[in-house]
Amino acid sequence: MLSIALTPHLFPLQKTGKFFHHRRRLRPEVYPFRADVVRSSSSLQETKKPPPVSSDERRELLTSWESIALPPVKAAKRVVLVRHGQSTWNAEGRIQGSSDFSVLTLKGESQAETSRQMLLDDSFDVCFSSPLIRSKRTAEIIWGSRTEEIITESNLREIDLYSFQGLLKNEGKAKYGAAYRQWQIDAPNFNIDGHYPVRELWERARSCWTKILTHESRSILVVAHNAVNQALVATAMGLGTEYFRILLQSNCGVSVLDFTPKPEGGTPDICLNRLNQTPSSPVAAGSSGGRKASMRIILVSHGTSQNDGEGGIPLSRDSPMNMLGVIQAQKTAELLLDVKVGSIVSSNAIASVETATAISRVQEAADCLGADCVPRYVEMKQIPDLDVDSILKQTKDDSIRFQPLESGWLRGYEDEITRALWDKSGVAWKCLLDELSKASEPQNVVVAVAHPALLIAMMGHCLNLTKEWLGSFHLDAGSVSVVDFPDGPTGRGVIRCINYTAHLGRWSIPITRSTLDDEDF
Repeated sequence: MLSIALTPHLFPLQKTGKFFHHRRRLRPEVYPFRADVVRSSSSLQETKKPPPVSSDERRELLTSWESIALPPVKAAKRVVLVRHGQSTWNAEGRIQGSSDFSVLTLKGESQAETSRQMLLDDSFDVCFSSPLIRSKRTAEIIWGSRTEEIITESNLREIDLYSFQGLLKNEGKAKYGAAYRQWQIDAPNFNIDGHYPVRELWERARSCWTKILTHESRSILVVAHNAVNQALVATAMGLGTEYFRILLQSNCGVSVLDFTPKPEGGTPDICLNRLNQTPSSPVAAGSSGGRKASMRIILVSHGTSQNDGEGGIPLSRDSPMNMLGVIQAQKTAELLLDVKVGSIVSSNAIASVETATAISRVQEAADCLGADCVPRYVEMKQIPDLDVDSILKQTKDDSIRFQPLESGWLRGYEDEITRALWDKSGVAWKCLLDELSKASEPQNVVVAVAHPALLIAMMGHCLNLTKEWLGSFHLDAGSVSVVDFPDGPTGRGVIRCINYTAHLGRWSIPITRSTLDDEDF
């Protein structure tokens, strides 16, 4: 098995140029819920059947997490979210919720140490932590020798699951039957002990942002839990409870959110710089949202090309990769070595084809390490619908091609260009789903290599968003993003990671530099 070495210095603050603005993002409908203040419960007693909700009570459930507006920020802020390391109850398969009986395992301590190394040189100003032992210990390990005090925030505790807490998962299934089934397949409407845990969590997460963003710090570390970190990412971006278990958070997975002020004030522009960068490989076998996934699409941003400006927006239609791009492509191929890829599709852009070819060569050699082996054939395809360079080149703002590849860089393009990009990416995404469906075996992995702008847009289609979200995601050259399909290609995609770059090591494009005394990132 290939050993992937993770490298520190991946998340410091990035200095960028001007701020870009975009229209107010549309948000999907969310479920209403009661604005209760809930207490964590460690009870293992049998749950009482919750009383039915009358029509009058339903009309009272008007307060939602969306009513809690994100506060404006005076300067750009970066918030790094980390889930705690593996706990004893994680290892046992026991439902934790907001109970506080589990501690980190030796593996969990090791995961936290790996995250500490990844974040060692990040100039964090402050650390917020859940009060639960497993999270506090993870925060202490990552915070290391920093002298600033860790701030404990009760609302960062894990989701309150009431009578479910402390049960083994098979016990929950046996004891609660239909309720446990609803928790698995319809979590936003799951009701236990008279509470809707996911709806309460979304409100609690949104309220956390008020405390986090109004803190004077600009570089903020938050160490918490699986469900609450999902809710923090979703509520920051304006996504409702239907996105629960769609944006995965693995043990010690790191997610990064950038908040950029608007000149007129109000809710800042928000960009998910990366999601769930884990201490272990993002393509290792595992479950997605608690379900086994046998079908997967891996999105690969092609390596940097000879026409790319230093850290600028890649325009690679007629340009081969430079030396950095060649190394990035090879590192990505090595990362995917332990994955049995069914097919590789790419755009016609030279850099994309070269990256796809590097992946194909390693894949075909993966099963050919002995004297009598037969190389495995991996189908490669070039699909014109994955080529968007011709669209991006239509911009009237020539400076956009040479500015640093900052968070939310797609906001700089004109509306007609983003509309064309969105429409073409919809066709491209359908092509990938069709390719995933063609497999004769139950397991299939499709690798798609293309321009990061197209990959961002396709993730938007996967999440059922609109083009107004294009500036809400970020991808670097050579990055890997993984989408699992536990219910098959016709089911809903689960995002395992976005903009994973740890495999690039020292050859990743730097995403941080000191911002001391700088006006903005």
